[in-house]
Amino acid sequence: MCYYVDVKTTPSEVKKIFNVGINHADQFKTGEFISGFTHPNLPVITNLQPDLIQTDFTWGLQPSWGKGKDLELRKGKLNARLEEIDQKVSYKNITSNRCLILSTSYWEWRWLDEKGKQKEKYTIFSQNDEIFGFAGMYDSWLNPVNGEIMRTFTMVTTAANELMRYIHNHKKRMPIIINRADQQSWLDPKIDIQEFAYPNYNQSLVAFVAA
Repeated sequence: MCYYVDVKTTPSEVKKIFNVGINHADQFKTGEFISGFTHPNLPVITNLQPDLIQTDFTWGLQPSWGKGKDLELRKGKLNARLEEIDQKVSYKNITSNRCLILSTSYWEWRWLDEKGKQKEKYTIFSQNDEIFGFAGMYDSWLNPVNGEIMRTFTMVTTAANELMRYIHNHKKRMPIIINRADQQSWLDPKIDIQEFAYPNYNQSLVAFVAA
């Protein structure tokens, strides 16, 4: 799973690397150890606007059919298991709503005992890309009280590769990091989302024990 990320870059650097524009650059969220449980806005690129970085999407999916804002529901939808997407009511109708969640690294813990009372913290990077995109899906919810539209996303996870099985040894999961050459493929809703499941799809990662 993945609940903590870093965005240690600038709007100008991201625009240059991804060759896209950006809306509301002054709202571009940066920081270290950003917690999904605070429902932050993170920079994303969606399949509907692949030439634009958007800064008003919030982490933690609020389904369009929801009757009201539900923070407890959204805490359980920071991540979506790729294997269950077609069965879950919150996800099965948005498999065409795909996005890249931009980041520079993320955090995970290795359990050092059976119950996880002792843990070792790791920060994980893409071995190929200084700035990368997590695979994500998004939805829009219309607030019936004030008519405002809230855009939210969830991060898609898969079975852990060898490195992440060692680190995330209690659940053996990992977020899907889209290789730069495959980003347009992820954003193409005609491509089966299950093609990005491990081990058919894999990434080169590097990890360091946090000080």
